[in-house]
Amino acid sequence: MASLRIRQYQERDFEAVRALFARGILEHSPAAFRHALRAARVRLALLAVFVAARAAAGSWLLGLGALALALALLWVLLRSIGTEYVRQALGTDLCDVPGTYLRSPDRRFWVAEEDGAVAGMVAAMPAGRGELELKRMSVSREHRGRGLAPALCREVLAFARARGYGAVVLSTSVVQVAAQRLYEEQGFRRVGTSYPSLLGTLLNFQIFHYRCDLGHGDK
Repeated sequence: MASLRIRQYQERDFEAVRALFARGILEHSPAAFRHALRAARVRLALLAVFVAARAAAGSWLLGLGALALALALLWVLLRSIGTEYVRQALGTDLCDVPGTYLRSPDRRFWVAEEDGAVAGMVAAMPAGRGELELKRMSVSREHRGRGLAPALCREVLAFARARGYGAVVLSTSVVQVAAQRLYEEQGFRRVGTSYPSLLGTLLNFQIFHYRCDLGHGDK
């Protein structure tokens, strides 16, 4: 951590921040695929595809081919959840970081830098009801395991206390296990679960909501 520093976002970080965010989200696609395969409804659907194709064609080989096509479609559908989330983020707040995060005293966007390169990022903005939302947390793969993610998380918590917020909230997906562990170690607790879309419901792709209470705030 000696050569790493956390600072406020600068205009020159634009492309690096967007690329880091996209990579950080899309790298979870294989885990999301494995998670979906563990769901009973998905397994039953795949079994139904195989049995129907086998019965219709009278061939085990064609039945297996239909199953392979179904698995490929499942991969594409799960990948689309991540790509749509990335597309939405890149077209909204990550399209104008200064306008979204740097023109209000209650908003911030930090980057972690090493040797002039962006190694991590995190943002914060008001969520209402005296809560601050931690957003866009990501650390590059080569910088993980060095305490950078906890340091970025603590930066947000310290900012929230300084600004008088009573709690910090965030959301992460069911397959981001390392992130869940990080947030729980920093004092967050899971307070809810939702699905990003009807497709997410069908594929059992959950979003977990976390909250860290900071005590009495004046917001």
